[in-house]
Amino acid sequence: MPFGPWSFPDIEEMMKEMEKDFMQFKDIEKQVPKDMIRERTTPDGGVRKEIGPIVYGYSMTIGPDGKPVIREFGNVKRSDDPLKGITNQREPLVDVVESDKQVRVIAEVPGATKEDIEMSVRDQALTISVNTPGRNYRKELQLPDSALVEGAKSSFNNGILEITFPKREGGSAGVRLKID
Repeated sequence: MPFGPWSFPDIEEMMKEMEKDFMQFKDIEKQVPKDMIRERTTPDGGVRKEIGPIVYGYSMTIGPDGKPVIREFGNVKRSDDPLKGITNQREPLVDVVESDKQVRVIAEVPGATKEDIEMSVRDQALTISVNTPGRNYRKELQLPDSALVEGAKSSFNNGILEITFPKREGGSAGVRLKID
């Protein structure tokens, strides 16, 4: 008993839970993709294994309807066991900014070059991907119906990809309906 003869059942239970969680990390090497494991020689001649990068994050913005929009990014997918959700393909942080005249998609793809990036749109679904030996990114997102794919323009600078789609004329005004 870490606290001697005095008993703190809540703290002891918390410590058991933490120990159980730490034991899961012992087997992390068996659960991550092999290309995420590297060996490095230390200055003293030993070998150290490195795993990663393991990235998970989210961004939250307020949508045009006033409701929060939460977008996840990284290479960890939600699951009951987070270690089983790790993949070597990272989902980049992406923001969609809509104005009266255009829809802008801004994606962070650090370490990629302009030549590495592939983009396509099918049925208003934009797919951004990078597949290189050092970087793997993939993101698919639904564009608003008002976005015109035909007039899209893109630029890339310092790891930031920006794609601008013009909007259909009158797309945001809507149509007034009458009750019969």
